Amino acid sequence: MTITPDWFVYRGTGEPHDGIDRLPAPPPWRDFDGAPVAADPPPLGTESTRRLGTRGTLDVVWRPEDLELINAALYLRRPLLVTGDPGAGKSTLAHALAHELGLGRVLHWPVVSRTTLREGLYAYDAIARLQDVQLARQDGTDHTADIGRYLRLGPLGTALLPYERPRVLLVDELDKSDIDLPNDLLNALEEGEFAVPELERLSGSQEEVEVLTDDGGRAVVRRGRIRCRAFPVVVLTSNGERDFPAPLLRRCLHLDLPSPRDDEWGAARLGAMVRAHFGPADGDRNDVLIRQFLRSSPGSLRAADQLLNAVYLTQQAVRDNEPDRQRLAELLMRPLDQGEHGGR
Repeated sequence: MTITPDWFVYRGTGEPHDGIDRLPAPPPWRDFDGAPVAADPPPLGTESTRRLGTRGTLDVVWRPEDLELINAALYLRRPLLVTGDPGAGKSTLAHALAHELGLGRVLHWPVVSRTTLREGLYAYDAIARLQDVQLARQDGTDHTADIGRYLRLGPLGTALLPYERPRVLLVDELDKSDIDLPNDLLNALEEGEFAVPELERLSGSQEEVEVLTDDGGRAVVRRGRIRCRAFPVVVLTSNGERDFPAPLLRRCLHLDLPSPRDDEWGAARLGAMVRAHFGPADGDRNDVLIRQFLRSSPGSLRAADQLLNAVYLTQQAVRDNEPDRQRLAELLMRPLDQGEHGGR
């Protein structure tokens, strides 16, 4: 039995607790004082239960060194850069943190090659405002003075609102971005704030403006600037397809998650995942599939999703036909890096 050190805030047990409230004060260089305090976030959404499972204890099995790095990032208020093969559980970490620490719905920012920093911070619909101005001239009712109607904060912008407790932000597949985005992120991640020029230009005529947030709520922006109060729990994921600039790396803690291997940790991690999604039923049969997944094609690239697909389909389609179960499982769990015919 593993003994969890007393200083751990995130324990990796999957059992919700109030450990985040016992987190010590941040280092002086990571202390923020944003205001006015934002309303509490919405509860954990279905996107988290899809990741973590809908049955069992919703636990995720981590190695001791993984938990040390995760908790170090929480203490230091630093982003966590999580690398590993597809299906290694990188995105799951953000949802596991939000679930266990009671931090509400995860803010998800999926990155593609065309993603810009502005999209993560906020969007301003100038066209809609112009159209409303033209309509107002016709009917005499002008709603365009409320500029907040045309502003919506993105996932990063919402995460940087002055919440009393940190929000969890998942920046997914940062390595898919163009060459500029990692550098563009530096100031927001270091300073914990950003400006909204469309609101700054109001020049005191509207000191506070209410805007929409990425999770469907509303928040007050004062003097056109947003500054966090509790620095968000930021999880940046990467499949290792590119190197990141040194300025970004020095602002993050790096956690590398290897794909599960044929050892005690790999079996425990996959077993917990299968039980979370399917419950304890068919435990012996599922253990056979787990061992088959871990022992076939050592060194090949495979994703845990393949194992979940195999467990589900063999339970639902060929439950009582062992030869067909084995054949179907082999088909679904073929290595991803051995071509269309599994290297044959």
